[in-house]
Amino acid sequence: MARYRGPKTKIARRFGEPIFGPDKYFERRKYPPGQHGLMRKRRKRSQYAIQLNEKMKAKFIYGILEKQFKNLFKKAAAAGGNTGEVLLQLLESRLDNVVYRMGIAPSRRAARQLVSHRHITVNGEVVNIPSYTLRPGDVVGVREKSKSLQVIQESLADKRNAYEWLTWDSEKMEGVFTNRPEREQIPENIEEHLIVELYSK
Repeated sequence: MARYRGPKTKIARRFGEPIFGPDKYFERRKYPPGQHGLMRKRRKRSQYAIQLNEKMKAKFIYGILEKQFKNLFKKAAAAGGNTGEVLLQLLESRLDNVVYRMGIAPSRRAARQLVSHRHITVNGEVVNIPSYTLRPGDVVGVREKSKSLQVIQESLADKRNAYEWLTWDSEKMEGVFTNRPEREQIPENIEEHLIVELYSK
């Protein structure tokens, strides 16, 4: 399936924030890319453009294409409750995202690759589907043969963040997806109500 593999800083500049994490190149140029980047920053945008921009930002952050994102939105809308919050919970429940949050991979892109290459297990079984939706109580771990991989070792050594909805056992190299996070627990700067408004038109 197609994925965006271009320069990350260019996309971050488009949204005006380092959506892929700390970026020294973004800090140097905090304006939109292109010949007229500074002029575009001053131009007033329509409400539709603002809503579309927020949806695109969420897609880039989680590395999801349009069809997958739309299907997740439909699932969130059918679940009842706050559609925007449920949408973010579904995004956070993806296996590639949880692998990234647990610190097994340094980025979501790297996490997706680890999952696709069969280095990750769920409840003891190898799962190679990055979009696999985890349920509360599922145990995510590193396959025994993959525990010595340099990328995993370096990522875990550099792990800084801990999340309330995840637990991690460094000795077993596995963690538990204890529950879906509440909106205030999700650190991503996404205004989900704009996405709901966009799809509700």
